[in-house]
Amino acid sequence: MRDYTAILSMHCPDRPGLVAGLTGIIHEAGGNILHLDQWVNHEENMFFMRVEWDMTGFAIPRGELDGWFESRFGSRHGVSYTLHLSDERPRMAIFVSKMPHCLYDMLARQAAGEWRVDIPLIVSNHPDLEQVARRFGVEFRCLPVTPDSKAGQEEAVLALLAGYGIDMVVLARYMQVLSDDFIQRYPHPVVNIHHSFLPAFMGARPYHAAHARGVKLIGATSHFVTAALDEGPIIEQDVVQITHKDTVDRLVRKGQDLEKIVLSRAVSKILDHRVLAYGNRTVVFE
Repeated sequence: MRDYTAILSMHCPDRPGLVAGLTGIIHEAGGNILHLDQWVNHEENMFFMRVEWDMTGFAIPRGELDGWFESRFGSRHGVSYTLHLSDERPRMAIFVSKMPHCLYDMLARQAAGEWRVDIPLIVSNHPDLEQVARRFGVEFRCLPVTPDSKAGQEEAVLALLAGYGIDMVVLARYMQVLSDDFIQRYPHPVVNIHHSFLPAFMGARPYHAAHARGVKLIGATSHFVTAALDEGPIIEQDVVQITHKDTVDRLVRKGQDLEKIVLSRAVSKILDHRVLAYGNRTVVFE
């Protein structure tokens, strides 16, 4: 008996019979479909789907799933896809600088068993948060960055990620811009979180600038990192209202709370394989 599921996320040119064809081959192999969500982008004639089925009694062994899907469905329909099993535990690294709010939140969720993920490594360009890593029993590596040392620092970081077998990186208020070279060479997702004042209020004190301007709404955005800096495909966003009564300190606290929530939602959806990136957009299945 198996107590795990298979999760397929895919997109391909739209045509009649895709749902019937895929569900048919799953049924033939003894799979019981638990969830199915689909969407068609009519402007580009692209079909998107996420389907999850029970592997109990499924005729195809886990090591042969990719070959089975390619031969029976994927190759004939020009499908781009990912195929995962729910009992897999990806390995995630967290990059931080000095702000601890997102780091604490993510480590607490993992420690509480909310996420099926291992976090073996925290990378920082400052030593300030080493005690947080120590408290949760996670390896902490401090690799300072200067303009002259950036290339060498990123080489060291890439070697660490490879050595720890990292499948996903989360920038939890890591106040460094990853180079184009880093993004091109690292083969797995990199997720970022930032306040949504950009590009109106840039720099180190955005909340002070927003308060001085009298803004009435603040927000946070989580997105995949690309060479276009903060312009990668958006995964999750949210906003909160503020008033004239809110001081700068209250704006900062509200903003940090929102950053934690938005980042955790984004990571949760990625770990559940509900996020499908296409071009510079995402399809996020519920």
